[in-house]
Amino acid sequence: MLKMAKAGFRIALLQLKVGPNKSENVANAVSRIRSAVKDNGARVVALPECFNSPYGTQHFAEYAEEVPDGETSRSLSAVAKELGIYLIGGTIPERNKTENKIYNTCTVWSPEGDLMATYRKIHLFDINIPGGITFRESDVLTGGRELAIVPVDGVKIGIGICYDIRFDELARLYRNQGCDMLIYPGAFNMKTGPLHWELLARARANDTQSYIATISPARDAGAGYIAWGHSMVVDPWAKIVASAKEGEETVLADLDFEKVDQVRAQIPIFQQRRTDLYNTTQQKS
Repeated sequence: MLKMAKAGFRIALLQLKVGPNKSENVANAVSRIRSAVKDNGARVVALPECFNSPYGTQHFAEYAEEVPDGETSRSLSAVAKELGIYLIGGTIPERNKTENKIYNTCTVWSPEGDLMATYRKIHLFDINIPGGITFRESDVLTGGRELAIVPVDGVKIGIGICYDIRFDELARLYRNQGCDMLIYPGAFNMKTGPLHWELLARARANDTQSYIATISPARDAGAGYIAWGHSMVVDPWAKIVASAKEGEETVLADLDFEKVDQVRAQIPIFQQRRTDLYNTTQQKS
């Protein structure tokens, strides 16, 4: 039997400015989505973490909305359908009224405008760096419990959010389930960004022999939480193929998923792993 070749596509990462007005943030995202598709031919568009609200525990409850009935979800659904694209909807604070909880949530939309997947950030950003930054998402947010894999033109994409990228176990679970790419909307700060943003993106690409995309908000020096920026696409060789600087910017990359198969065949680490001694398996929730 002949093996079907994997498709490729053009992806656009939108490094967006984020201000205090939710409607303006969403309108800016929709405008730039249209430009990425109509002017640059993107098939998949990915937005950053907390693109509709300032990032901060003091903001999450105020800006939270329901999925898929809230203002932001309706806008993302409509523009995905209008343009016939796959849309990785960054993240928004999600209010789940049934559970009375708030999540940091990524929605994924199909070319028909349907909600394909909802991913809630699993690993919450609780850190304390003396002289650097102290932050506790868990004061407001609840961690998710489910992975999210979406099929796009014959390839599988796994979703993570920001701090999730530090956990190679999550990336390995996605690789075990056949993912060819991992996408992480994120908002690293001015302490961890210079040290670890590129390092972790390239490490996860090397670990899983997959494409990795990381999408940050644009840097705003006047914000309470200052994002590092530098959204990027990394290939299965762990090479950066496209990246942004600090400001509002669109990163474009043409992805060839035959390269994923080639790298995995040439360095077959997933056939060489000693699963008689160690393994990564997903526990049932």
